[in-house]
Amino acid sequence: MKLSVITDEISQDLEHAVRVMGEYGVRGAELRGVWNVNIADIDDATARRAKKLLDANGIQVSSIASPFYKCDLYEEGAEVKGPMHLATPRDLSEQMDMLHRCMDLAHFFETPIIRVFSFWKRGELTPEIEKRIVDSFAEPVKVAERKGVVLALENEHACYLGTGAEVARVARAVGSPHLRLCWDPGNALCAGETPYPDGYNAVRDLVVHVHVKDGVLVDGTVRFVVVGVGAIDYAGQFEALRQDGYTGWISLETHARIDGDSERASRLCLQALREWIEE
Repeated sequence: MKLSVITDEISQDLEHAVRVMGEYGVRGAELRGVWNVNIADIDDATARRAKKLLDANGIQVSSIASPFYKCDLYEEGAEVKGPMHLATPRDLSEQMDMLHRCMDLAHFFETPIIRVFSFWKRGELTPEIEKRIVDSFAEPVKVAERKGVVLALENEHACYLGTGAEVARVARAVGSPHLRLCWDPGNALCAGETPYPDGYNAVRDLVVHVHVKDGVLVDGTVRFVVVGVGAIDYAGQFEALRQDGYTGWISLETHARIDGDSERASRLCLQALREWIEE
């Protein structure tokens, strides 16, 4: 397993984020927001600036953390239902153009993985909606195969597929090696699933990328905390990943704040993750 971090959880200033990463020996950068622009919206000059900085510091890009399918399942919807992390809201008709741009960026930054989603949740996940989600991945998967990238579908509680069980069903129904999973135990907790062992047991043969954040339940709502002090059994989770031979990235998505400061929380999380991964 290799340690990565979503850089804007430390700072929108990629140079500062890289300096902090260097203090903890982090060699992987997941790109979502750089210099106050979402990765899907950066121009070529910004991409070149970021690549030069990362290369100079010996840092690999672990994933393009795109906002693909953070939109409505049907064209008529327009209201954003979850965090966009600076991304320009786009309707369903605009998603494929954005995905093509993210695929170009994946090639430029030399990563095979593009994180994707499963549409804003606007009610219960019915069999009909699940089938429509499966069908909606037909074209993206064909393009991913042609472009030689892997779409990593994240379980996201603001979207229809929030649990491990849900994303696993859809990935298996699509049935392509170019659609795999970004496993996020923290999001599973928010969706009401026990992340480990329940959620992980559903996804374990489909995982190509892992996001890490931790939380505690307060009056039925998750409050994010430093990794290792929350409700998620990360000791068991990491041991299971080792036993399953997972050699990919463990990417910190801090979400916790200490006196409103995400960098302070990220530092504590990175220290904890280093100890777990080095074990």
